[in-house]
Amino acid sequence: MTLKNKTILITGASSGIGLACANLFAKHGAKLILLARRKYILDELAEKLSSKYKVEILPLKVDITEQKNIDEAFTTLAEAWQNIDILINNAGLAIGKDKIQDGSIKDWRVMINTNIVGLLAITNKVLPTMVENNTGHIVNIGSIASHEVYPGGAVYCASKHAEKAISKGLKLDLTGTNIKVSSIDPGMVETEFSLVRFNKNNKQAQAIYQDMQPLTANDIAETILFAITRPAHVNISEILVLPVDQSSTTLINRNRS
Repeated sequence: MTLKNKTILITGASSGIGLACANLFAKHGAKLILLARRKYILDELAEKLSSKYKVEILPLKVDITEQKNIDEAFTTLAEAWQNIDILINNAGLAIGKDKIQDGSIKDWRVMINTNIVGLLAITNKVLPTMVENNTGHIVNIGSIASHEVYPGGAVYCASKHAEKAISKGLKLDLTGTNIKVSSIDPGMVETEFSLVRFNKNNKQAQAIYQDMQPLTANDIAETILFAITRPAHVNISEILVLPVDQSSTTLINRNRS
């Protein structure tokens, strides 16, 4: 399947995997709806991609943890943008690595509202039209944390386990339709993820990837591209992508110099 003239909505499109997806999909001729909180980055990206690849780009400032914000964005969406072919639920984050007894309820709420409620809220807006058209593809960005749990990561892991359950539940709910559901689950990817997790502490963030070779955002974008360009009868339900140096959430080869 080609992406030419397909409308793809990407959440968390201002950085990391979302940004890499925007660049790659625009190169393949897709029309893009880009959602993020940092509108100025989206505007610059939209101008660059539309000029370089001659594709249509719609940048929207949307905080997926704010239902009113989501409602306003979709209510004002022009008719030409309403038939979304592919949804990439990429927006997500981790905050801190505290044990539960030392953790912050405020931080937990942010993770749960972003990684679970936000994903559901966007999907709820996009899915009815897909069902009506009997076509579409929902791609949820999971994590190795949806397969395992590690010390100091219980709440983040719980949110990603929830993503896995939602992906599986979606596929069950859509039985009998032509709508596809995929979960793409990366291991260690060097993006802003660790900077956010450690409150922009560069030293802590950089230590995560020290003496090993992590994945890049583009590695995951290319994996997503593979999943969404399969023939109509093929649904890639789940892909776990790890760097060679990572064998589990905690078992990392750090012998590279």
